[in-house]
Amino acid sequence: MAPKRFAFVIADLYGGGAEKSLLYTADQLRQRGHAVIVFTLRERIEHRIPEGLTIENLGVVTPFTKATTTVLTEKWQARKIARALEAWRPDVVISCACDRITRHIRHPNLYFWLKSDVSAKFSDPKKRDRAFDKVRRFYGGRQVIAVSHGVKENLEHVVGLEAQRILAIYNPYERAPFVAMAAEPTELPDGEFFLCVAALEPRKRHDRLLRAYAESGVATPLVIMGKGKPEHEAAIRRQVAELGLEERVTFAGYHKNPYPWIAAAKAMLLTSDAEGLPRVLIEALLLHTPVISVDCPSGPKEILTQELADFLVAPENEKGLADAIARMDQAPIEIEERHYRPFLKESVLPQFEAL
Repeated sequence: MAPKRFAFVIADLYGGGAEKSLLYTADQLRQRGHAVIVFTLRERIEHRIPEGLTIENLGVVTPFTKATTTVLTEKWQARKIARALEAWRPDVVISCACDRITRHIRHPNLYFWLKSDVSAKFSDPKKRDRAFDKVRRFYGGRQVIAVSHGVKENLEHVVGLEAQRILAIYNPYERAPFVAMAAEPTELPDGEFFLCVAALEPRKRHDRLLRAYAESGVATPLVIMGKGKPEHEAAIRRQVAELGLEERVTFAGYHKNPYPWIAAAKAMLLTSDAEGLPRVLIEALLLHTPVISVDCPSGPKEILTQELADFLVAPENEKGLADAIARMDQAPIEIEERHYRPFLKESVLPQFEAL
């Protein structure tokens, strides 16, 4: 395939999985001979930037624009982004996590990369209806990349989005960089431990995790890694105390490089109410760490296939989750390449190149 010019647009490079997967995708396309640039809307970087990948901050998100957010402000910001795109002349533009602004751009080959499943985020009917309406307003008649088949199906059949087209494309991965990062020196807990890597927020359902862990009766410690609002962390710590788990549960905070922990863990645990395609599960498999997950919308069942599906549990089945933890504690499952092959860059990147 002839080289293409890819432009990615994202609010910033701070925080979680969406930013991380964008950087990996952009850099892997660059390594395959394409011209790639990442435009950020503000100077806020927390992730490692791959060597050789061009990042340009457009500076269109400022304290002033945040304080005066209106459609007129968004259109002014979009015009500045459009001028940068016009100067760079990309064949493909991919917008991620800044669509309130980029929806005003009319590039002929602009895609909106949706990383989460809005259909499962809201229990309140009014909030849910408003969220669905927003999705339909932003992406109606536009081109959308859904991070999983589950997200695609929910956009079409639950949200009722009538897009120009919706493509399901997984985030691409290569194993070697994760193995290298996992080998970096760091101080790890002594002995075996289970690990949960998730933002300390209600949607990640640490309450469900802690109840199931307590019920499992395992002696293997549980490490909770992540950051969040102080009140959310305080609520989780209170539950640890209420369940009498202070001696078995520890908080590791946020780590730029969690991979030594993931590689060393007996298993990775995920108990969220909703995900898009939880990269932490794929990264665990790449490091041959087994996974226990709830079958939340919409990604885990696309990741835990074959015999790994034995450790996929209905979200409301806390007894089943406790049983899965106990079974994994007794006999951890062996992970092989066939378990994560659909997510490797060789399988995924040609789909981006075809955009």
